[in-house]
Amino acid sequence: MINWTQIETVLLDMDGTLLDLHFDDHFWQVQVPTRFGERAGLGLSDALAALAPVFKAREGTLDWYCLDFWSRELGLDIAALKRETAHMIAVRHGATEFLQTVRLLGKRQILVTNAHPAALALKMERTGLAPLFDAIVSSHALGMPKEDVAFWQALQKVQPFNSAHTLLLDDSLPVLRSARAFGIAFPISIAQPSSKKPARMIDEFHALNAFSDLLPAHVLSAGAAD
Repeated sequence: MINWTQIETVLLDMDGTLLDLHFDDHFWQVQVPTRFGERAGLGLSDALAALAPVFKAREGTLDWYCLDFWSRELGLDIAALKRETAHMIAVRHGATEFLQTVRLLGKRQILVTNAHPAALALKMERTGLAPLFDAIVSSHALGMPKEDVAFWQALQKVQPFNSAHTLLLDDSLPVLRSARAFGIAFPISIAQPSSKKPARMIDEFHALNAFSDLLPAHVLSAGAAD
């Protein structure tokens, strides 16, 4: 599917792409509402209903990804809550091997995430993936989320890349749309961001089922021989 001779840079999302989105789904749909409900005297379903419009109002903005913002907004220590269930953080099947192989192919790898720096640090600590990247960039350092086309312009200034020779892996369709609008030539989605939910039907972008699907046949053959 991909002619790797055309690829110079690989941009990789974290949550739902390299890491199982189940951790974040559980955190925001169960853990946070439960703790919020305990403080407000609400059961889980009522807490979810109360939080839904609050969350919706910030969707797609940098605040949506900001642990400091939600700590202030909800009166909870969001970073501390994440540490409580850090054991649920998991690398998606085949992600580590994919990163290692792309590095062997000589491509530049950059982790590009909307995650808040505290969440990013926790996940890198738990997974040990950090050494596999040539650079790690949080959208918080650039002041705008990946959903904004201007993000890619800002990223290109701090981590220069040729968009015509860049591959992006991301589970978010709004992010992929903004990257495509910017001119990134190879935007690819993830069919099943969470191991606890069924694969999605995606027509707008190629949706990756397994990381091995992206790797050159000669690399896979060599791996099988080993």
